[in-house]
Amino acid sequence: MFNNGRLTLARQRRRLTGKALAERSGLAPDTISRLENGLHAPDEATVERLARALHFPTDFFFISDTPSIDTGAVSFRSFSKMSARERDAAIAAGALGLQLNNWVEARFGLPNPNLIDLSYETSPEAAAHMLRQHWGLGEKPIGNLLGLLECHGVRVFSLSENTASVNAFSFWQDSKPYVFLNNFKTAESSVFDTAHELGHLIMHRHGDPKGVRAFEREADSFASSFLMPAADVKARVPSFVTVDVVLLAKKRWRVSAMAMAYRLRSLNILSEWTYKSICIELSKRGYRSGEPNGMARESSVVWRKILMDLWSRRITKEDIANELSLPIDELEGLIWNLVGPMDRPAKQEGGLRAVV
Repeated sequence: MFNNGRLTLARQRRRLTGKALAERSGLAPDTISRLENGLHAPDEATVERLARALHFPTDFFFISDTPSIDTGAVSFRSFSKMSARERDAAIAAGALGLQLNNWVEARFGLPNPNLIDLSYETSPEAAAHMLRQHWGLGEKPIGNLLGLLECHGVRVFSLSENTASVNAFSFWQDSKPYVFLNNFKTAESSVFDTAHELGHLIMHRHGDPKGVRAFEREADSFASSFLMPAADVKARVPSFVTVDVVLLAKKRWRVSAMAMAYRLRSLNILSEWTYKSICIELSKRGYRSGEPNGMARESSVVWRKILMDLWSRRITKEDIANELSLPIDELEGLIWNLVGPMDRPAKQEGGLRAVV
């Protein structure tokens, strides 16, 4: 039977209103409304029109289950800057990510979630310290945050949104944590976004009674503390700080220059006057809008292993897309930005096991 929920999902993923889809498909707006509300089933010709207009396979609309996400439980980075259409498109990508994750979990044994619930903790700094202790990280810098999250059972996907308004979002589903990352920004900013979403996952799992702004401030504070532990920063940064000192420090902790300067100010290593002076100089050097000579972007460990194993068995991305009845661009958008260049299958290593 035709699944009206999947029609809505595909329309939202393409950022179309019902009226825009009607115009693109040559159907009446009332027809689109009735189909999405499940008031009647479309004939074969109508489904083909919709599939062409949305660039989705026709089979997609006949899969019985529709992955659903509790929108109230989704934590968005830069929520206030998003339009409703951008938000709906991102959540639709999340639903497709759930479908892909189910496909993967049926074939591979992924790491079990190993996060702790710190929703009772009022101090983001303390929460960051407790999670570092739980994971046995000590005070050392984190070499690959994305891989660290995957190792501890966080399901990580990418977003193909070509906009800075949708930086990242996260949520829990069936006791599993999910993070979706947009690589539109610099590698350093993406690392901070990842840590920001980690803060949401452990501190705001049960919602945020204090409001969105407090929610975001806490996640930012957690990210800063988790990436740049106070004890390590204080031990290694000299008392006299210049712009060049900030640029050296950012390489050690793998953050943006502005995030590094802000952390030094929050730890009272910089005075307010010195902090403002350094920010002005960083802006002149191009560090407010970008990250000159920035670091390499982090890549997924889990997705690389999965794809290598599938390719060794001659299973291509087209095969995966066909099995899921997904457009190839949607599949690529969910994972290909995370794996980086890949040449040929390598011998399977530990940490991930194929079950079929």
